Amino acid sequence: MRMLLLGVLPTCLAACLVTGAAAVPGPKDGLAENARGRQWPLRAMDVQEAWQRSRGAGVTVAVLDTGVDPRHPDLAGVVVRGPDLTGADRTRSGRHGTAMASLIAGRGHGAGRTLGVLGVAPEARILSVRVTLENDDPQRGNARISARGRLALARGIRYAVDHGAQVISMSLGGGEGSYEGSPEEEDAVRYALGKSVVLIASAGNDGAGANRRNFPAGYPGVIAVGAVDERLRRAPFSNRHDYLSVVAPGTGIVSADGPDSYLISDGTSSAAAFVAGVAALVRSRYPALTALEVRQAIQRSARHPAPGPGYGHGVANAEGALLAAEQMHRIPLAAVPRQARSSVAHDRSRELIDIGLLLVVAVLATRVAITR
Repeated sequence: MRMLLLGVLPTCLAACLVTGAAAVPGPKDGLAENARGRQWPLRAMDVQEAWQRSRGAGVTVAVLDTGVDPRHPDLAGVVVRGPDLTGADRTRSGRHGTAMASLIAGRGHGAGRTLGVLGVAPEARILSVRVTLENDDPQRGNARISARGRLALARGIRYAVDHGAQVISMSLGGGEGSYEGSPEEEDAVRYALGKSVVLIASAGNDGAGANRRNFPAGYPGVIAVGAVDERLRRAPFSNRHDYLSVVAPGTGIVSADGPDSYLISDGTSSAAAFVAGVAALVRSRYPALTALEVRQAIQRSARHPAPGPGYGHGVANAEGALLAAEQMHRIPLAAVPRQARSSVAHDRSRELIDIGLLLVVAVLATRVAITR
């Protein structure tokens, strides 16, 4: 994700860090009032309409990222901290992970929660698992940490599955280094899908250049997400491959930043987080659906499809995904097994026989009455 601090920030991010953990203060940069108005993705994806059916209650979304800072007021009470699998010192606040979590399950803050960022699934919970470092973390050059990091994502997927996550969001990846893919990661993906956990990953941000195959997005069964701009056109940086599932907003995205601020960013990272929120809405409303069915609901309901590999099935739509999931949830008579249909017919036949016997008894009783 490419991040830019909001232009009207009066101070640097370091000056905005919260030192206390008792109460949850409002952001100190004065941008909380403006954040909600900048959330064009909620309109583009019909999220408010979807909230009439689901807000993500009861669903845990694992954010496999740089860590999520639970001190941000928009995430107060939302985050469960999992392990740090990077092997690095926790020297960063998890800015990228915090941003992604806010797009998934941000709840805003203040009176009536009218300030700050709202996520797509504001009643979902976040399980934070640190599997990678911030791009500017100096520990990225440590050979020991890099070696351990190659197994972090696979371990993180398995941890999330084993600790109750129904959706796993992975706004990370690249075409080189530890993100080229590995047998351990692919096995972990299969493990998660076998447990019917929905997996979402960003498609990558070098679409204007090398357009490399990106993992974990490239693994079979993972919902790979590209990015579009506010006019719903593919962002030039968004990777284009035939395994792309859908696209979602990925330019000019306002999100939480660290413990006490906001930022605007571009990237497929944000797009993947939005789709993870949609998956949480579907999972909450229709918990019996499989991971494959959730994926199908998201893909079939995508809007504005365009030719070419850069759009997948189209722009993910929250309301449409819930409607598609509702159709899958209904079991038509034709889908009922033959034995079950026979049982239904048999029960109906017995019911008709009972009615017939009652009629015969009624007729005989009437004749006796008339004879008397």
